[in-house]
Amino acid sequence: MSWPTAPLGELTTKIGSGATPRGGSKAYKPEGTPIIRSMNVHDGRFEANGLAFIDEAQAAALNNVVLKPGDVLLNITGASVARCCRLPDGMAGGRVNQHVAIVRPDTELLAGDYLQHLLVAPDTKAKLLGIAGGGATREAITKSAIESFEIPLPPLEEQKRIAGILDQAAELCRLRTRALDKLGTLGQAIFHEMFVGDTSDSWPRVQVEHFAENMRTGPFGSQLLHSEFVDHGIPVLGIDNAVSNEFRWAKERFITVEKYEQLKRFTVLPGDVLITIMGTCGRCAVVPEDIPTAINTKHLCCITVDRAQVLPEFLQAAFLHHPEVLRQLGIEAKGAVMPGMNMGIIKALKLPLPPLSLQGDFGERLKEITVSQAKARTAQKSTESLFAALQHRAFRGEL
Repeated sequence: MSWPTAPLGELTTKIGSGATPRGGSKAYKPEGTPIIRSMNVHDGRFEANGLAFIDEAQAAALNNVVLKPGDVLLNITGASVARCCRLPDGMAGGRVNQHVAIVRPDTELLAGDYLQHLLVAPDTKAKLLGIAGGGATREAITKSAIESFEIPLPPLEEQKRIAGILDQAAELCRLRTRALDKLGTLGQAIFHEMFVGDTSDSWPRVQVEHFAENMRTGPFGSQLLHSEFVDHGIPVLGIDNAVSNEFRWAKERFITVEKYEQLKRFTVLPGDVLITIMGTCGRCAVVPEDIPTAINTKHLCCITVDRAQVLPEFLQAAFLHHPEVLRQLGIEAKGAVMPGMNMGIIKALKLPLPPLSLQGDFGERLKEITVSQAKARTAQKSTESLFAALQHRAFRGEL
């Protein structure tokens, strides 16, 4: 069944955007009237982190639309153009800046939940992005474009039924994501339980250079030119392979076998620990056992450890999570930006070395987490595919 369509301008009581308070970001306060910016609006989700506030006088001076329960927020400019979410509880009375539009449904014709789900559906998103334009440096969706934007319009009760189904599917996606997030922090929690505390006081503090069989960065300057990369051959590892704190194949870079013969001293070995020392410093990953012949770039410090003293998985976790190590690196708070990094700094790091058997137990527990994460990612992809299929069918009258 295909539903009739109608322009949004005929289904809303208000479509309007806001403004930046006089003084710009300097006018923001720690509390007061919330002012929503594009960074707060994500598809189907409101992000409160980074929420700004203005005082009553600043809000009155804006003289723009005041948020009401049931409003739908739509980003109309910038890199996040066309992102959309419902106004969360507690935000009524707030304002939006000039990058966000308020779309206020006529509740006798249009359900806000239905509208939000429609606007974030891939098919609708593509149409919204298609009408975004205007300006050499910034995409934009104009008020007139929103007003004339045609949407499928089933009866109101059918809209609510569709929104209810999609709400349940979206919540299942969120639960899958949260489960993955929890698994992502479990390794750190186990590390702290096993290696941080009173027990660790008796373990020797050993510098990295004393258990590193080999430490090296990649070729510098004319040793490897960008023009020498080829489409196939010996892989070259860079920041992108370690930036997520786990080894991932990312951007493909290769050199010829002949070039590798010149650079084979930079070969990466199974179990090597990679640390980023340029760009996003301090990210760390362990090279998998099935790595093919490969070298690393100058952006990575590659450590081959003496496994009679330390296991790679323990060293990676200690580098990322041990308070003593983080203090030596100048990091006091979780999420802080790591200062500059080089091989000399890494060599000089001291860390408590627990018995090898205990390190091995930690490695086994990490393997169990990895298996669980793989299963959770598979389940997440399946749920997301189901949600996308429901979205596609919902607005074609096929649910």
